[in-house]
Amino acid sequence: MNMSVVGTGYVGLVAGACFAESGNNVICVDNDARKIEALKQGEIPIYEPGLAEIVNRNVKAGRLEFTTDLADAVTRSRIIFLAVGTPPAADGSADLSSILNVAETIGRVMDGYRIVVMKSTVPVGTHRKVTDAITTHTEHPVDYVSNPEFLKEGAAIDDFTKPDRVVIGANNPAVVEIMKELYGPFMRKSERILVMDPASAEMSKYAANAMLATRISFMNEIATLCERFGADVESVRRGVGSDSRIGNAFLFPGVGYGGSCFPKDVSALMSMGEDVDHPMSIVVAVDEVNQRQRRVFAQRVIDHFGDKCNETTLAVWGLAFKSRTDDVRESPAIAAIGMFLERGMAVRAHDPEAMETAKVELDDTVVFCNDGYEALEGADALVIFTDWPKFLTPDFEIIAERLPAKLIFDGRNMYDPKLLARRGFRYFCIGRPSHQPA
Repeated sequence: MNMSVVGTGYVGLVAGACFAESGNNVICVDNDARKIEALKQGEIPIYEPGLAEIVNRNVKAGRLEFTTDLADAVTRSRIIFLAVGTPPAADGSADLSSILNVAETIGRVMDGYRIVVMKSTVPVGTHRKVTDAITTHTEHPVDYVSNPEFLKEGAAIDDFTKPDRVVIGANNPAVVEIMKELYGPFMRKSERILVMDPASAEMSKYAANAMLATRISFMNEIATLCERFGADVESVRRGVGSDSRIGNAFLFPGVGYGGSCFPKDVSALMSMGEDVDHPMSIVVAVDEVNQRQRRVFAQRVIDHFGDKCNETTLAVWGLAFKSRTDDVRESPAIAAIGMFLERGMAVRAHDPEAMETAKVELDDTVVFCNDGYEALEGADALVIFTDWPKFLTPDFEIIAERLPAKLIFDGRNMYDPKLLARRGFRYFCIGRPSHQPA
């Protein structure tokens, strides 16, 4: 099929590349000329495993191209995917201005029937606003489809090509069949397509992210309770997760969720509830717990050093909000480092992929190091925020040599407390009894 994807951010670039990989002719459109030029040169603006190879392979094959010319892309496409950003407005609601501007342009330039597919996460009811924005400027027929994405950063290629489900929100049965054909290559083992109306599809995305965020915040509250009573949250997590009605996904305690989806979508869902006089009490609590969790962990580090904070240097491992991505949006590490700097602490940081994106967010007094062991030089403690695989099995002899205090604050529960105690470390994690060296 001939199609275009408007927006070359995380969602748009992954979708465009994967659709091209399955044999479609895809035009990716963005109004950022520098980004488009970089993409033409093979430079991928985000870190996502496997993405660069797919993009470059399909550009070379002639199935994937990049442009700033939206009108030309619309003219050459039967299907137009919208993957435009919906950042939070001042009141927490989703800002739809960019999407509506694109919709109006599509209406002005379309020269015949088009299918417009919403891939961005948008509030319930957006299907009507976008349809109105298009039809106001054209006499040609248009069908709207809500097709929310359910991608995990760091595993987006697998999530797109081997999806748990594909949600299609459309009112025209003929369009549903076209969408099924488009997703057919990713359904060869079994069909996992769910068809519903556009409003339900829009709500499905928010409900899914809010549920996952709820599980994270719930386990973080349980972890705090475990600390107060001397229980081990890892044992509790296994006990809860082994219940087939619950499962073990997203039950890992830590420093809170971050990234481009959960914080924004939780905020937007709260705003939607306020708009219709239906307070989303559980979602509000989820957000409050998440904000508190990152503060509590950072404060634990600060309290440990007390009035010696301005004489303290911290080694920080992990800046991205999760592993396998360079995304630092709403990253607990960024928030905590800000608290450390406010108390006069020095910070030496390392992340395998997020160094450049973090530099934009952090004070220039932060020292960025080429590897984790370098960050330990002169440090009084190691603080871990991101569960990168390379941090899972470090050389503790090197850590002990470069970190004489042998003090670790682990926001991801990556290590065995008893093992570290035997190695002479003071180890503080989330929701587990501390084991001090003999």
